[in-house]
Amino acid sequence: MEKKRELLVIGGMTPRMMEAFAQNFIVHELAKTGDTDGFLHDNGERIEAIATFGAEKVPATLIDALPNLKMISCYGVGYDGIDTARAVERGIVVSHTPNVLNDDVANTAILLMLAVSRQLVRDDRWVRSGNWKAKGSAPLTRSIEGKPVGIVGLGRIGETIAEKLQAFACEVSYHSRNKRDVPYAYYADLTEMAKDVDYLVVITPGGAATRHLVNRAVMDALGPDGTLINVARGTVVDEVEMVAALREGRLGYAGLDVFEAEPHVPEELFPMENVVLLPHVGSATVETRRAMGDLTVENLERFFMEGTVTTPVPEAAHLVKLD
Repeated sequence: MEKKRELLVIGGMTPRMMEAFAQNFIVHELAKTGDTDGFLHDNGERIEAIATFGAEKVPATLIDALPNLKMISCYGVGYDGIDTARAVERGIVVSHTPNVLNDDVANTAILLMLAVSRQLVRDDRWVRSGNWKAKGSAPLTRSIEGKPVGIVGLGRIGETIAEKLQAFACEVSYHSRNKRDVPYAYYADLTEMAKDVDYLVVITPGGAATRHLVNRAVMDALGPDGTLINVARGTVVDEVEMVAALREGRLGYAGLDVFEAEPHVPEELFPMENVVLLPHVGSATVETRRAMGDLTVENLERFFMEGTVTTPVPEAAHLVKLD
């Protein structure tokens, strides 16, 4: 790059990413600006790029406070926190980091299926508390082998989950906006699919279009023997209805990596032994986070050097020259 552009960083990035940013950009961290409005007033015209997490808010008001903004590089595959429509309207390119996290998020979904079904957390406590010695073997658990599994959202990660489930001989079906050319049963009606499966794995994008897609009717259809797994966004599941369904026994089990108001988790879930809770760590391995960070940096650098990015979000693909 001919000169150092000014970059606004939103959210905590890794030291490796920050070092890379500093090589080619003048870096401003929004969290360290103190008076955000004052900072934007004094510096907004010079900011040409944003690096952000997908769940961090990049609303139209912030985008419009940066008149020379040209590019937003998202660290994550989900980008529902970014007002992409406003960015694209202004000709601002938005990129994200798909594909590099497919395997680890898929592994997390299956990990939750196994942890819930085989009562991993309960049995760990059984050993640590001395119950094995005092009371004998822990109660029997359930197998996922050969069970029907419905996937909500058959994008890249959903397909990876489906492929990995073949190792367990699971019968996979899916619900998405459009039918795909894949060897899995398609359901246009999510509630109907929930009736026919034992496990419902949610991996659809977040945002207004999918808010509370998994509602009371879907959870009641899944039923008292069914298991809900969510590795997508907390907003996709009606959390209030989910807690009530678990409490009342209308929904049997849940494995959750995401929540509606993270890091706040409904405390009513804490004592439930039929629920396994994770702190949004679906892609949180050293290997995957490094790959995501490198792609975030690559998208920024390619844009200012070549006028393109490696992985634009679909809405912004027409704004760049693709290989």
